Amino acid sequence: MFVGTTGVQRAVERTAGLLATHDTDDLWQYGAIPLNVIQKYLNFQYSVSLDLFGSETSSNVASYYTAGLKGRWMETRRNDDHLLADATMAVPIVGDGGIGTRQVPLLTALNLDLRNEYTADCERGVRRWNRELEQAGLPQRLMLPHEGFNRKVGVYAGHHISPAGELLEEPDWARQADGWLPTADDRAAVAGLMQAHYGPGEFASWIAPPGVGINDLPVEYDYVRF
Repeated sequence: MFVGTTGVQRAVERTAGLLATHDTDDLWQYGAIPLNVIQKYLNFQYSVSLDLFGSETSSNVASYYTAGLKGRWMETRRNDDHLLADATMAVPIVGDGGIGTRQVPLLTALNLDLRNEYTADCERGVRRWNRELEQAGLPQRLMLPHEGFNRKVGVYAGHHISPAGELLEEPDWARQADGWLPTADDRAAVAGLMQAHYGPGEFASWIAPPGVGINDLPVEYDYVRF
């Protein structure tokens, strides 16, 4: 995830610099992406990525692990017996009373185990992005939404959960969703910023230059000569 993390970091750096200079959230006029829109894209990309891990519990994943066809992230660094016959794990449940957990055999919850490792990796990236805001002297911070937000797969599917983890009724969700997820107008505005720049040392208005060029060459180095 390093390439994606550093790419977004440069976009956040550009936004942070303009926020600190102009003290306005309307950064479209300066050719940059407003911080609240970056947060919307973060909400969307994170939530749909969590769906890719599948359901929190699965008998298939237990069979694959036991047969030696599947392993956990950093399996050799795990401090357990690696058989997991008696191990359990808390998995989320959603009911009328809100969001809770229940204990299940860890063997059946390995999708969630891997998803948690992915979340930890994402949290590290968000901390890097927030350092750009901190260094710019800004109080705003980016954050990952609740794991149940905008989910279509697993225990959260069919429920309406806010980024803060509040269980909502459908009308409440519909009324607030445009403030949490990219709208058609947001996507059109971002697409409008995607203009090519070909000159040495030129960069798009929405992204900060890298700290150093490729192979430690100057950023403005003429890498391609026709």
